[in-house]
Amino acid sequence: MIREINVEELKNLDKPILIDVRSEGEFEEATIPGALNLPLFNNQERAEIGTTYTRTSQSLARELGLSIISPKLPDLVNKVGELAKKGPLVLFCWRGGMRSKSLATVAELMGIPIYRLQGGYKAYRNQVVEFFQEKLTFQVVVLRGNTGVGKTELLGHLRAEGYPAIDLEKLANNRGSVFGAMGLGNPPSQKKFEGLLYEELATLREFPYIIVECESKRIGRVTLPACLYTAMQEGIQILHYDSLGNRVQRLIKEYTSVPNALEEIGTALERLIKTLGHAKVQELRTFLEANNLEKFTELLLVEYYDKLYAYPNEPSSKYAFYINYEKPEKALRELECYLDEKVAQQGRKSPILGVRYSAK
Repeated sequence: MIREINVEELKNLDKPILIDVRSEGEFEEATIPGALNLPLFNNQERAEIGTTYTRTSQSLARELGLSIISPKLPDLVNKVGELAKKGPLVLFCWRGGMRSKSLATVAELMGIPIYRLQGGYKAYRNQVVEFFQEKLTFQVVVLRGNTGVGKTELLGHLRAEGYPAIDLEKLANNRGSVFGAMGLGNPPSQKKFEGLLYEELATLREFPYIIVECESKRIGRVTLPACLYTAMQEGIQILHYDSLGNRVQRLIKEYTSVPNALEEIGTALERLIKTLGHAKVQELRTFLEANNLEKFTELLLVEYYDKLYAYPNEPSSKYAFYINYEKPEKALRELECYLDEKVAQQGRKSPILGVRYSAK
């Protein structure tokens, strides 16, 4: 028997194996995070069926679909059977229609226990949209600081130690700068990004706060949900700073690990001409071509990034808290102490903003 399940009931399944039976194009555009793709029809086949449906008739489109899928069924069922050994299977398509029902029916006939998601991916997407239309109920702690101070690194350390940190740039596949996309692969669609963010927030729902790095409303090709961006602006602001020398070395290490880094950096420099002018960009290019990465990076920080973001590189009472990252381990412990003693406690009572507490 095929067991129908809705998006709320899906949350209660223990480690479900989600199978998206839509085409690879639909899957790439957006899916439920963690889902596997077993397409009944590939992109071209789906287009042919759609054309037949609109230009000829629904019955002929179904016949075409049946003729395409019939040779594929044995292989699809075998794959579904293997996956069923690892956990509860949940099939879905766009709206919980014919595609998921067809494969679920055959799987049931072969004795494979299976769930089918009611409303398909569309129902999940509606849930995500509705969530981000509401005001967030938790406090947001925002790490602010100039380029290269190690904000992403610090978020990773916090997450590894059990703190509710979210790396928005990782979800967006972009570091949020002129050189932001280097080495990170294709960016997600807006729908995929929102789904990933929704799931991240769901895993942290027991915490009274989350920690993120300061971002503009747009990160690369995706846009932060308005409710999150507003919560970030209204949240607890923490200043994170480090010495210029440490920042330079950190950025060199990060960016030179990317294949063909110097070529990509050279290409990206063209985008700075409007801001810095031809002479300054040529000076940067000269350092880059001479492989003088220390001078190149220092000049880029001082002349471009520090002027762009203009965060203090020293203690400032304008922020609720500040940390000096010259000694990362010490800074991490100071921040954890602040989060435990101040943020977590006030989060359990009420979202009071602007409390000042600074480690000396």
